[in-house]
Amino acid sequence: MTPQNTVLTDYIDEIAVVHINRPAGMNAVNASLRTALTDTLYALEADDAVRAIVLTGTGERAFCAGQDLEEAATIDTGNLAGWLNRQHAMYQAVRDMTKPIVAALNGTAVGAGFQIALMCDLRVAHPALRMGQPEVKAGLASIVGSYLMSLQIGHSLNQELSLTGELITGERAHALGLVNDLVAADQVLPRALERAAALAALPRAAVRLTKQRFRECTQAGFDQACNAGIRYQLECYASGEPQQAMRAFISRRASSSSARLNKD
Repeated sequence: MTPQNTVLTDYIDEIAVVHINRPAGMNAVNASLRTALTDTLYALEADDAVRAIVLTGTGERAFCAGQDLEEAATIDTGNLAGWLNRQHAMYQAVRDMTKPIVAALNGTAVGAGFQIALMCDLRVAHPALRMGQPEVKAGLASIVGSYLMSLQIGHSLNQELSLTGELITGERAHALGLVNDLVAADQVLPRALERAAALAALPRAAVRLTKQRFRECTQAGFDQACNAGIRYQLECYASGEPQQAMRAFISRRASSSSARLNKD
């Protein structure tokens, strides 16, 4: 059992369906989820009965809404490096999978969630979902996310999305090549399972070695982005801007929740 059941796994024949399971928090990444997802992926990698993985979110609202801001609000320059290294270890677990991994984007995929999706081999989405790299709006530099986007899209568009922090729809993401398949919302998981089954049916060694070559070609850049991310985010946190943005967000959310309760 994973910590607090923040990650759940189902099995359909040779496919493992991994659910990011914090629906009340829009499946945002916290310490428990980070550990659970990392451990789950490596366990599936070691399981010979599993030939492909589908990664999705629980509920209809979100695949993963990025970092849990309540946890992020506790970070300062003293503990930032360790926090980011644990985050990067989770990302590396996705990259280390030699088995095909398909992201079933059932809802919002932003920040860390967007990055996790980009590290999967294929992405299935529906037209209305929102995705992107909004870090700058939270006072953070877009470093790892912008690197991962550079593997998918051109420099000019990457610069636009990274600097503005604007989210795009699943429909636009598909037009840009960030999403492989665009289907109706209720068909996202079925289509991802179809994709995973087709990949699982391919010769194992050929798939493993093809993935290995892609990883070899990009690992140095990924490592550089992660290391640079620590340097730049330290400077961001030293400015106090991320802490201010996160406190403001948490305050707005608390006010909104209070207003709903009073209305009820």
